[in-house]
Amino acid sequence: MEKIQHSHVQVQGLKLHVAQIGTGPKVVLFLHGFPEIWYSWRHQMIAVANAGFRAVAFDCRGYGLSDHPPEPEKANFNDLTDEVVALLDSLAIDKAFLVGKDFGAFSAFMVAVTHPERVLGVITLGIPFLIPGSLGIQLDLLPKGFYVTRWAEPGRAEADFGRFDVKTVVRNIYILFCRSELQVAGDNEEIMDLVDPSTPLPPWFTEEDLDVYATSYQNSGFRNALQVPYRCIQLDCGITNPKVIAPSLLIMGEKDYVMKFPGMEDYMRKGIVKQFMPNLDITFMPEGNHFVQEQLPEQVNELILTFLNKNSST
Repeated sequence: MEKIQHSHVQVQGLKLHVAQIGTGPKVVLFLHGFPEIWYSWRHQMIAVANAGFRAVAFDCRGYGLSDHPPEPEKANFNDLTDEVVALLDSLAIDKAFLVGKDFGAFSAFMVAVTHPERVLGVITLGIPFLIPGSLGIQLDLLPKGFYVTRWAEPGRAEADFGRFDVKTVVRNIYILFCRSELQVAGDNEEIMDLVDPSTPLPPWFTEEDLDVYATSYQNSGFRNALQVPYRCIQLDCGITNPKVIAPSLLIMGEKDYVMKFPGMEDYMRKGIVKQFMPNLDITFMPEGNHFVQEQLPEQVNELILTFLNKNSST
């Protein structure tokens, strides 16, 4: 961990916090989800660097130690797509492998569709091909108390989270989202109420890890994190007839709650997703949950390195 180098890089008028390790000619760019930051890729960054790749991870705008955009309430996924490409430009990286998890997968897919010349390959964790808008999550098929619907409502998550300190909020989210059940609140409760305060952290997530995340969100707050992804996930991103032509890998934990989304399992297991990603391989991890890269890092690292080595010969 101490060998990971940190800097701030000017990208589209914002200073983004960037973490890097390794000096190989092939670059792997990691894209985090919520409630994460660059740190969620710590195990993978070290592994790919040790295998001869250059690993880069960053805090998205409004997350961690990166600047907030001037108007967070107007932020959307197109901004993140542009941000990824602009970051590659700022770091003088022509092409990269993209590794995305949670909403970071949306960014990976969008960059691969709109800028295929910049992408060597795509690996996503927990999210098969989805992009904001009509090809995204079908919220109308999910219960009305589902967390995405609740947090999309301006002010609701702020009031829910505001009852607790930041560390407790992050703790609750990790406990809640590593379960295999959908996070659905009843009419008279909020999402944070679904966690029993006496529940311990999962064994793969230490108090020291929690401190890193809590310190980060104490700095950034949740304002931008609620806008992207939750409050712009239904906005059409303007992409029609999308197709990812790059070699791709989906790593899916079978105990990831995303598996419970209506139609999601058939979408993956019956190969329907391959109409958008014809060069996709899918690996299911029987014990994997939504945070599989932190939960089972050695297994995930092996899958990532196998893919990278297979697709680095050119």
